[in-house]
Amino acid sequence: MSTYFDTLETRSADQRASEQLAAVNAQIARVAASGAGMVDAAPLSDLSELSKLPVLRKSTLSGWQQQNPPFGQIAVQNVAHIFQSPGPIYEPGGISHDWWRIGRFLTAVGIGSDDIVQNCFGYHLTPAGMIFESGARAVGATVVPAGTGQTELQVRAAHDIGTTAYAGTPDFLKVILDKADQMGLSLKITKAAVGGGALFPSLRQEYADRGILCLQNYATADLGNIAHESAAQEGMIVDEGVIVEIVRPGTGDPVAPGEVGEVVVTTLNPDYPLIRFATGDLSAVMAGESPCGRTNMRIKGWMGRADQTTKIKGMFVRPEQVADLVARHSDVGRARVIAEREGEMDVMLVQLETAGTDGSVYEQTVLDTLKLRGRIELVPAGSLPNDGKVIEDRRSYE
Repeated sequence: MSTYFDTLETRSADQRASEQLAAVNAQIARVAASGAGMVDAAPLSDLSELSKLPVLRKSTLSGWQQQNPPFGQIAVQNVAHIFQSPGPIYEPGGISHDWWRIGRFLTAVGIGSDDIVQNCFGYHLTPAGMIFESGARAVGATVVPAGTGQTELQVRAAHDIGTTAYAGTPDFLKVILDKADQMGLSLKITKAAVGGGALFPSLRQEYADRGILCLQNYATADLGNIAHESAAQEGMIVDEGVIVEIVRPGTGDPVAPGEVGEVVVTTLNPDYPLIRFATGDLSAVMAGESPCGRTNMRIKGWMGRADQTTKIKGMFVRPEQVADLVARHSDVGRARVIAEREGEMDVMLVQLETAGTDGSVYEQTVLDTLKLRGRIELVPAGSLPNDGKVIEDRRSYE
């Protein structure tokens, strides 16, 4: 079996940038021609110019879909399935070769034509089951469309059929393995491709102790595969069919390399063009290339949610307001709003990274942007935590 799914994974940085620029310009032209109003028709001369385009958020997408169901203004083609995610938001699915690009992930896990994959992702309305089935077909594996639940039947099927690989959430594999032990049945599972939840180090080690290589990926119903681990287990390698940016929450502005921010993705799939789609997830870019030989950018994986909207003194404070606060003062690099309690009262602390020394300079801007008065604390540049948070709630709810 090949080490890599395709030659795209080992491209030089210059080749990747050139080919992705051509692909994203084709997407921009496609979207502009549809009249969706997402972007204008002007092509980019460099990938860095992507950050100047507007961010598309799920709330906007949902609004479009309500006005013009099921996909809103987006020009969708080659639709074989329509799925529903919470919201509700509707996503198209195709049956062309590896439509969601999961084959690269399964190849990294070592899954190929000799494997039988027990696919324990859901097939009902949500696309996860079909996403992984499409990837398994792309690498030539046989699929057991097991879905979720029915643990005893899952164990019996895995034993009788000779399942060698698992696809599903990280914790359900343990349920299957433990049930197999209880039933006294041996299983042949040695590979696991997991997603849709956190793979804790202790759980990964438990699988390793059982002789199972367990790797995780990061995918969404809208975008398909975004990034995945390899056997090197050093971060997640960005998929070749998307462009990933890490931006400051509440804005579309890229953060400095290594800084935690919101994951914004442009998909190069012509069937469902999404440009600068905000996932609402936090992550950060990792420096360097993976030791496995794949050359694309790496991210640190899922690091929390970017939507930090918090109610303070009965008023909602949103990341976009914090971004506006920073934008109004050229000397302020970053800001952090902290909600605390003093006695039975909410209080707001606003920390600003600046060389300034007079907090009163910022009082009116804080009131104008956040609609609340708060204590202002000036801190040196680089002193706020690198965790992607611009709003922190320190109040105890116990």
